[in-house]
Amino acid sequence: MKKPALILWLLTLLCADYGCHNKPQLPHSPEAIPVRVIKVVKETTRREIFVSGNVEGNRTVKLGFMVAGRINYILPAEGQKVARNQLVAGLDPENYAIAKELADIQVAQAEDEFGRLRGMHDSRSISDGDFAKIGFTLQLARTQQKLQAKNLAETKIYSPISGVLLKKLAETGEITGNGIPVAVISDIHPVKVTAFVPENDLHLVKMGQMASLRISSIDSVFTGKVTEIGALADPGARSFPVRIEVNNPELLIRPGMIAEITLPTNEKDELITLPPELIFSDQNNKTSVFVVDRASGKAFRREISLGKISGNRVEITSGLVENETVVTDGRHKLSDGMPVKIYNEDHELR
Repeated sequence: MKKPALILWLLTLLCADYGCHNKPQLPHSPEAIPVRVIKVVKETTRREIFVSGNVEGNRTVKLGFMVAGRINYILPAEGQKVARNQLVAGLDPENYAIAKELADIQVAQAEDEFGRLRGMHDSRSISDGDFAKIGFTLQLARTQQKLQAKNLAETKIYSPISGVLLKKLAETGEITGNGIPVAVISDIHPVKVTAFVPENDLHLVKMGQMASLRISSIDSVFTGKVTEIGALADPGARSFPVRIEVNNPELLIRPGMIAEITLPTNEKDELITLPPELIFSDQNNKTSVFVVDRASGKAFRREISLGKISGNRVEITSGLVENETVVTDGRHKLSDGMPVKIYNEDHELR
């Protein structure tokens, strides 16, 4: 065989072999991911109002001395229980005790003088005018005696209520003036919780209405009752104060704590809710779920907006409609637009 013909024959064999073993490959389709799903349905629930409130004492008093002086005693620890009529603070009484003693002496002198002159008045030895003067002197001395006795008593402060010492405003050894508060005591059995309800929801709140209050600082839930509904709105927030009374037998709830309040109402709402574990967030804090498009057999990421949390459900305010299909199991393997294979068709969200 001639050389040119041989080369042509070899090229023909190579092309034929390449055509047999190197056929063009079709693009590879990703394998469908098996998932479980739930069907979105609306739930009819009782409407609830969710607000935060601040705990206050049922009655709070600021205590101060009616006289000035140096403090020689004050309750030692904030937060300690205080009984009614218990000594809260005291001043050094020495100066007031001396003033009382001087007043006693003046009364004794005036009484002695009055006794002597009364006999003279009875025998007509002195005029009615002179006898009246000693009577006024005695009256003045006795009044001064009462004042000094009162000042001496005012060197001690006793609690007018049972409660707890919220705040010490002075320490032993300090000089204080009359009327300056040195201690704050609050009756916390029961307590009041003040919350501000938006004006659009105020018509749903009634006197005597029961409320559930969660206080996270002590990890406890309490039941309270609406005892006051304010008539004047906060001008900035357009909300009205509502006070809820809560029994506090163990004195665990303290003024200043924050309570998360749930007020059930008689109105009904139709809501879409989901378990929180089906919802995920991206780096921009946008919340989403995976929704299956049954026509294409693919799962797509859908941004949603969240509302209130009730128990183990989260309200979906936008992004989902009734009868859509949301992925429950298998979403961690998904990306937007991936094909899926559903293997629990009859499961529905209840």
